[in-house]
Amino acid sequence: MVVAHSERVTLRVGDVFLKVDADQARIDVEVEAMALAPVPTPKVLWHEPPVLAIAAVPGTALGRLGEPSTASPAAWAAAGAAIRRLHDAPLPPRPGQGIDELAAELDGECERLVTNGVLPADLVTRNRQVAEAALRPWAPVFTHGDLQIAHVFVDGDEITGIIDWSEAGQGDALFDLAILTLGHEERLGDIVAGYGTDVDLDVIRAWWSLRSLLAVRWLVEHGFDPFAPGCEVDVLRSRL
Repeated sequence: MVVAHSERVTLRVGDVFLKVDADQARIDVEVEAMALAPVPTPKVLWHEPPVLAIAAVPGTALGRLGEPSTASPAAWAAAGAAIRRLHDAPLPPRPGQGIDELAAELDGECERLVTNGVLPADLVTRNRQVAEAALRPWAPVFTHGDLQIAHVFVDGDEITGIIDWSEAGQGDALFDLAILTLGHEERLGDIVAGYGTDVDLDVIRAWWSLRSLLAVRWLVEHGFDPFAPGCEVDVLRSRL
């Protein structure tokens, strides 16, 4: 078993990953996005709802949240170049979340974090202030939507595959760059070098805070540990 929570279970059988998901729309988004994305993606072997079978991609993950990445600067730069190709591709059909909707979700989540005693009020308040920089108009691009470091696979300095496309859609380019570098701020320069254009680093840092604030409670409730060293709560603390 690779991962299991109330929304999805992923199993590995040899070189095949089986994703069991009762949300057919989420599976449909994943299959469509992998077909459209101009970057290496897993091969879809078969799809019999609620199960999607995909082939394992070669190589190893770029890294893991909470652990130092052993991948080379060139591998990180290659990831940045791959993301740029994705962002330059035609928009996928799935619309993204609006700024007002995102801001309302963030404010509600911040209130719950404090009211339920999940995080200290000063930590939440400071990161909500930092997150404000991400809540600005952006030109939508083809985004992966959940571009965690563990979802990018490399072999040496080459990108061999990007997995888990269920959140793909139209979104902010800097969100993808932020999620990939979450907890690995020291690699941001390599990613930007490969991406090949100027980016607003303050906005990327704002997305680190925003994403972490939205994720902490969900992670706790689904059996993950955002308080582990180098993970989401440490990312929030680094903004103090």
